[in-house]
Amino acid sequence: MSEQKPLALVAGAGAGLGQALVSRFQAEGMVTVGLGRTQPDNPIGSFHQVDLSDPGETAPVIADLIAAYGPPKIVVHNTAELVISPFLKTTLNDYQRSWTSMVQTLIVLAQSVMQPMVRGGGGTLIVSGATASLRGGAQFSAFASAKFALRGLTQSLAREFQPAGVHITHVILDGIIDTARSRDRHSLDPAKMMKPEDIAEVYWQLAQQPRSTWTQELDLRPSTEGF
Repeated sequence: MSEQKPLALVAGAGAGLGQALVSRFQAEGMVTVGLGRTQPDNPIGSFHQVDLSDPGETAPVIADLIAAYGPPKIVVHNTAELVISPFLKTTLNDYQRSWTSMVQTLIVLAQSVMQPMVRGGGGTLIVSGATASLRGGAQFSAFASAKFALRGLTQSLAREFQPAGVHITHVILDGIIDTARSRDRHSLDPAKMMKPEDIAEVYWQLAQQPRSTWTQELDLRPSTEGF
């Protein structure tokens, strides 16, 4: 009888980093499932279209995947809602939308996977952060306030669940990720952008760290990025 392949979940498996993560984990022989509200064109592998902020939608999907493949060994939270607007023009709905997309989705995701991962002997939860996780810029009040909250939530989860064997790490992506959309939006040399496949490689390496040297927070940026 062949050994069952381990499960990896990528929440926010859209074009760019999300799909690069799916590809990287699949290359290691994992059953990798993408989750998200909007399915990318020609998604790699299996994709479940689900509102990750809704526990009524998300929990049953994840429970079915765990029943089929066992508790996940890698879970990535990669959802985002970028709002750029002057403070006085940023509506309460903008803040709520940002918080729901980034913070509430991690709450729902973690409540669906933490207990099974502990029972299954552990694993790794990786949360994608941003420059705004550390520094609130002008016109980024909605995005930064949610990213700050996401960072704090990740720290709390790490302190609660790492002793039980689940490695929880927050990755600050300090730069522009190279995608077709970002090339259209930013007049930036692609050589100065972060390559999704390179970020995915680092995420894979984080999931392989021995328990005596777990990274809780890591910042990544292109060599040309000022900081």
